[in-house]
Amino acid sequence: MALNVQTLKTRSLTATVFVLIMLLGLFWNHWSFFVLFSIIHFGCWMEYQKMIGLIDKDYRQISSFHKYGVMIAGWCIMLYFTNDAFMIGSIHLHSLGWWLGLILVFILPIIELLFAREVKPQNIGYSAIGLLYISLSWGLMIDLRCAGLNMQGEKIVSDTGYLIPAGLIFSIWINDTMAYIVGSLIGKTPFSSISPKKTWEGTLGGAILCILIVSLTGWWMKSLHVIHWVMISLIAAVVGTAGDLLESKLKRMANLKDSGSIMPGHGGFLDRFDSLILASPFVWLYVRLFVTD
Repeated sequence: MALNVQTLKTRSLTATVFVLIMLLGLFWNHWSFFVLFSIIHFGCWMEYQKMIGLIDKDYRQISSFHKYGVMIAGWCIMLYFTNDAFMIGSIHLHSLGWWLGLILVFILPIIELLFAREVKPQNIGYSAIGLLYISLSWGLMIDLRCAGLNMQGEKIVSDTGYLIPAGLIFSIWINDTMAYIVGSLIGKTPFSSISPKKTWEGTLGGAILCILIVSLTGWWMKSLHVIHWVMISLIAAVVGTAGDLLESKLKRMANLKDSGSIMPGHGGFLDRFDSLILASPFVWLYVRLFVTD
């Protein structure tokens, strides 16, 4: 497969914009990060519901209460994972997420029974999967951001919460970019029928270069022990690739080229964040179990 310079330029520019937006959300403050991922959350949900509706036409018949209620319920998961640094007046977003989510758990089924033309269990199942796939993933990303955001009274005394989310985002970007370059130059062996353009050479080359670059950067920054960056980048490369294939499978089932058009000519929210969505819970689990410094 010959290296397409123009395609590489387009992908590189898009990836650069993607990383800059992510880093802006991380480095400005914790609120910008929350707002950014809230927008991403709702964007992913709209595209997910559109794709599921194309895969199973019955899902198109869900009521507006179901359609938007499940999005808000998912956002409550994100609210729940905030900490004391997220307050509006005297209201903690964590508590707001808990109580609003609890109310929705009781109200949504009742409204669905009253207003839906026909209640179909598979439609509830699709939405439940969306809560796990999209909302829980972004909620755990918020929790990663909050891990280094420490409070003393009502004052923030330290904020290193951007480190691991930034490292994860950087890992995804490096893996995708290096896999494309290596695959374009030497890729010959198809990796998966789901995504015919992926090759084993590109996938392995991208993962190896991702781990090397991220680990060396982490060692130079001395922010975490280098073994943690090795594991975070490894998870990003392996699980991120699986996330890309999962979204490709959904698009193929829905007969779509792109999940949306948030970036003209380069796809939608799910196209941009498919790897990050699946990698976030696994990185969160690793951090919770093993990162103590």
